[in-house]
Amino acid sequence: MRKGELTRHTILERSAAIASRMGLSGVTIGQLAEDLELSKSGLFAHFQSKQALQLQTLQFAGQLFIDRVIRPALKAHRGEPRVRALFERWLEWAQASTLEGGCLFVAAASELDDRDGPVRDELVRQQKAWLELIANVAKGGVAEGDFHAGMDAEQFAYDLHGVMLAYHHARRLLRDKSAGQRARRAFLALLHVARATPLSRAARKARAS
Repeated sequence: MRKGELTRHTILERSAAIASRMGLSGVTIGQLAEDLELSKSGLFAHFQSKQALQLQTLQFAGQLFIDRVIRPALKAHRGEPRVRALFERWLEWAQASTLEGGCLFVAAASELDDRDGPVRDELVRQQKAWLELIANVAKGGVAEGDFHAGMDAEQFAYDLHGVMLAYHHARRLLRDKSAGQRARRAFLALLHVARATPLSRAARKARAS
């Protein structure tokens, strides 16, 4: 990584950490310059505007999420193991030390839900892609015979995302020490409803043989 790219990466990493705690509107070129001991003019040369900084911070966080959550989870065996891996990786993401305030996307959603513009559009794009991914992974569970054929994968994605949001609220705002345990219980309840019965699994195997 070249010096300019390394500097840009360092800036965006710090910006993402601040945004997770204070929201994207809390990220300013002045604060970043002070935190990283860089000149304001140098930072401005990288981003040109506060909106550009916010947009690139969100894009940086999105790529970080892909690298730390999605790609590792997709290495798990297709079906329920992959669904479990996705959930566990998300919990790790929400606790990541680089994100001081927890999940940046949760913070940004509350901040941007009533605002229009390219930053909100980017967040919406990322969140829709995330829900679609969960649904597709759940469909893989149906294909593998782990989940019953009638399960609604989009509803499963909606419900699982709700568990994740509740976890963030309980852990960050309420400081509930049992948040992780409760999130896992809620997740297991979703899996229980989604799972194929032993009889349907046996019938599937018989048809395949």
